[in-house]
Formats: sequence, C-alpha cells, structure tokens
Amino acid sequence: MGDYEKVLNDAGYLYGADSKGMFQSMATLAQQCAMACWDLSKGVELPPVEAISHVVVTGLGGSAIGGDLLRVYCLDRCPVPVLVNRDYTMPGFTGRDTLVFAVSYSGNTEETLSAYREARERGATVIAVTTGGKLKEMADRDGVPVIMVPTGIAPRSASGFLFIPTLRVMERLGFLTGIEKEVEDLVGHLKTLYGRLKPEVPVDKNPAKQMALKLYNRIPVIWGSSGSTEVVAQRWKGQINENAKAPAYWNVFPELNHNELVGFKFPESLLKNIHVVILRDDRDHPRVQKRIEITRSIISGAVAGITDVRASGGGALARTYSLVYSGDYTSLYLAFLYGVDPGPVEVIDHLKNELARD
Repeated sequence: MGDYEKVLNDAGYLYGADSKGMFQSMATLAQQCAMACWDLSKGVELPPVEAISHVVVTGLGGSAIGGDLLRVYCLDRCPVPVLVNRDYTMPGFTGRDTLVFAVSYSGNTEETLSAYREARERGATVIAVTTGGKLKEMADRDGVPVIMVPTGIAPRSASGFLFIPTLRVMERLGFLTGIEKEVEDLVGHLKTLYGRLKPEVPVDKNPAKQMALKLYNRIPVIWGSSGSTEVVAQRWKGQINENAKAPAYWNVFPELNHNELVGFKFPESLLKNIHVVILRDDRDHPRVQKRIEITRSIISGAVAGITDVRASGGGALARTYSLVYSGDYTSLYLAFLYGVDPGPVEVIDHLKNELARD
C-alpha cells in the first residue's frame, strides 16, 4: 500500500484534520433531506396557483445549486418553466406572475439581497430560504414567507436543506406530484451509499477514495448529460474547487460534441494531465449514450484517463444524489491527498471582506 492510500485509510486522521466537520455533514445528508421534506416547508404561506406562470430561483454558489437541481428535475415534470438567476438583478420578465425563491444560506449574500429587492419591486411572489441574516430581516419586514434552514454547516454541504423544501413548495402548489415517495427513496439510498463511501471504508472498497486517487495531480474534466446529470457535473466541479482547492472543469453532452471535443489535440503535454470523468445514467437519451461511447474512443489516447461514474437508485432524486454524493466524497478525499483542510475557503472570505470595504 502506498503512502497516499495510507492517508485515505486513516479515518482518525481524516476526521481529526477536518476542522469544519465536512465529513459529519456528509454523514447526516440523509437526515437533512428527510427533515427538509417533512419539516422545513410546513406552515409556509403559499401564493395562489393561478397567479404563477414561471419560477425563478435566485442565489449564488452552494445556495444556487439547489435551484439548478430543481430546474432539471422540473424540466419534464412541471407545466411552468423554472430558471436560476445568479446575478444582482432579476430577469426582465419578472413580475406579478413570477414565483421567486430567494436562497441564501447565510442570508447575507449581496447579489441575492439585491435580486430580492428587485423581485419585490416588480411585484413578484417571493419565498426566502435562509438561516437568517439580512434576508430574514428583510423578509420579516416585508411579510415575505421564510423557510428557515438549520445553521452550522457550510452552504455547499446544505444542498438537502436548500433544495428539497423548494420541491415540497412546488408540490403544494400543484406543479409536482410524488415528492414524498421520491424523498423516501432518496433517504434510504443515501444511507446505503454512506455505508460505501464513508472514511471508515478502505480504499480497495471505497469508490470515492479510488476516484480521488485518479484525480490527484490531474486536472479533472467532468462531463454530464443535458437535462439529467448536467447539474451534477457542475456540482463536482464546484466541490473540487472549494474542498480540494484545485481547478476542475465541466461540460455536457451533446453540446460538448459540437466544440470541446475538437480541443483534445494540443498541447499534448497538458492533455496528458487531464482525467475525464463521465457521469452516466442508464436513463439518458440513447443517442447521448452512443455519443459518449464514440467520444471515449476519440479521446482515449490523448488524456491521462477516463472514468465512468454511474448513477444508482430507483427514483430520479436518488439517482441524481447518488452521483452528487460520490462527487462530494471524492472532493473531500482529494483535499487530504493535497494535504489541505477542505472546510475553510479563505479566498472567498477575503473577496467578501474586500467588497465590504466599499
């Protein structure tokens, strides 16, 4: 066994060097999703259904990824469009027939606060999702419903809290059905996956640790499929950035076949440091699955490696989160291979402090 495998097999070290409790947050994701489904959205006053013709989730970073998960989940299930806004301003169509989820884990994200104000000015129906902060203060002042999220974890570890309640609200409004059963399946599957991915499981039996070893000292390029695993590819990229403090890039099929695929010729030395991760779901469009196989054959000799990661589980939520969970754990293990604490994000904190000086 090499030194790197020894690092990943030392569960005591992993837990002890994890200053922000990222592994603990991962361990409680199933409970987080259950609580988010059956407790957090109860009692929230909802708008009349006939008034809503589109939905916008406005947020940034870990607070926005839940919006992307909602958007993709709703694509073929919801009669109204769902969009995600990552800006200080709201889309031009925002008005009285718009439902806006203003999502900020901290409640102090300046872009989200700005978008919240504009949504209110335009007469949109707003529901805040937050732990508190200025967003909670503004919502209370304006009489805006608030879904209160438990505090104490990193926003990027709170996807269950920030995503599942929006699903439940959409179901209560009549736009979705069957959410409780989907979440039940999700919770059960997460518990099973935790038994395979947690730090106590050694490298030879832990697929997330094996993936981290493949990505170590490589540039990860994560590919998903439009309308299914696209958000998960973006999530993998962001988690590697924040947890492992390393670069990563993402794209989606079939779009990448019309541009990115051509870029696997030069520079050869750089390409040999790229490891491509392809997120697979057997329910993806058959033509996309064929595209993936052809693409693999085209780039196989140019890059350091290609690894398929396949979704598991029954329902759509379980299958999506099987890939999310795998990527989250991979990013944590990769952090420790680089010898860094995954929790702190000093660069983001510095940026916010500099912005606050104005």
